[in-house]
Amino acid sequence: MSDLLWPAPRATDPVDAVITVPGSKSATNRALVLAALADDPGFVRRPLRSRDTLLMADGLRALGIGVEDTLNSSSGVPGGGDAWRVLPAPLKGPAQVDVGNAGTVMRFLPPVATLTDGLVRFDGDPRSYERPLGGVISALRDLGARIEDDGRGALPLTVHGTGGLVGGTVSVDASFSSQFISALLLSGPRFQQGVEVRHTGAARTDGGSGREAGGSVPSLPHIRMTVEMLRAAGARVDAPEDGGEPDVWRVAPGALLGRDLVVEPDLSNAAPFLAAALVTGGTVVIRDWPRRTAQPGDQLRDLFTRMGGSSELTEEGLRFTGGGSVHGLDADLHEVGELAPVVAAVAALAGSPSTLRGIAHLRVHETDRLAALANEINALGGDAAETEDGLTINPRPLHGGVFHTYEDHRLATAAAVLGLVVDGVQVENVATTAKTLPDFTGLWDAMLTGTPVRG
Repeated sequence: MSDLLWPAPRATDPVDAVITVPGSKSATNRALVLAALADDPGFVRRPLRSRDTLLMADGLRALGIGVEDTLNSSSGVPGGGDAWRVLPAPLKGPAQVDVGNAGTVMRFLPPVATLTDGLVRFDGDPRSYERPLGGVISALRDLGARIEDDGRGALPLTVHGTGGLVGGTVSVDASFSSQFISALLLSGPRFQQGVEVRHTGAARTDGGSGREAGGSVPSLPHIRMTVEMLRAAGARVDAPEDGGEPDVWRVAPGALLGRDLVVEPDLSNAAPFLAAALVTGGTVVIRDWPRRTAQPGDQLRDLFTRMGGSSELTEEGLRFTGGGSVHGLDADLHEVGELAPVVAAVAALAGSPSTLRGIAHLRVHETDRLAALANEINALGGDAAETEDGLTINPRPLHGGVFHTYEDHRLATAAAVLGLVVDGVQVENVATTAKTLPDFTGLWDAMLTGTPVRG
């Protein structure tokens, strides 16, 4: 953990900026896996180049896949020449894969490793050992894989690749992470029988919202993204939203197409910039905001409008304007938990109480995000408390101080939002934002000076 403190800049005027955020991490890492398992070469254009995506690219390279940098600015393909060219090849071992603390890498690549012809060792940051992985491990074993994890249900682990996997029907409790399901679906076309994934989470009371929070799958938009990208690559997929059986997803065996894919902007990474407009009463335009998307970040338009702003989709992108005051929010964020840290920061600056529900699963993300948010908001004079499945936040004047990030990128960006209107906020280890948003501090400074911001 870094001891360096970043003085979060105070906004002296309402922000007024046009911003291009980098590509989606979720889409980039799914695209890399699907391209690696395709029959033909493909391109992943305008990818996010961050720690998590570089770890994914390196992990695939370790398994024998060619992932080449292409930076030819003269490319005539929409999205420009900044791309990874992915060259499928026979998957091989032995190999070592460093997952860092990237949930997509630690969960998406073990199914791929079962298709190799040797041993694949997975290891990562100390925090990665604490993150749940048992659902993927158990499911792969049920499908015929041999995995050594010394009974931990977590990293480090070794996959004994046998060149293929029979596949078939498997049950998994994905209450902790939708990535358990996406991990199995992404490799499913390469299993001999494809895969049928049945979510079987044990229901628990969620503290008052009337929904069985413990049993439902969090972040469902991410599974919808997986399904859409599989279909675009030529896979046959049956999903609940198509009128199928609830909590059951099926992927048929078959070849995947090598594609030329342009990655959408990462809408979740737009959260702190939109929040900046909201809390300062300014205006921010996020370029190239898609009119139709499976990204959870698209729900920022509704959430921040309810908190006092207004939004409009234009030809340039999404124009968001703060209304001059910030309202509290009562919301179920079960499907969009990754937005909760920045939403909580905005709530700490609101003029009325907020209740954020449906996010018990955030306790097993990069850190225990619920405990961390409550601790750090309160350390600045706020009034935040954990509930069984979320947070309550009441209005209280905030003061400066150190905001610890626990090596969690979304806590760092939440702290930056607080610093816009609270003097003296110092962010510990802001460099952790490189996980998904490289050069965040440069982008933040450019936003405050009105310079066109490009990620």
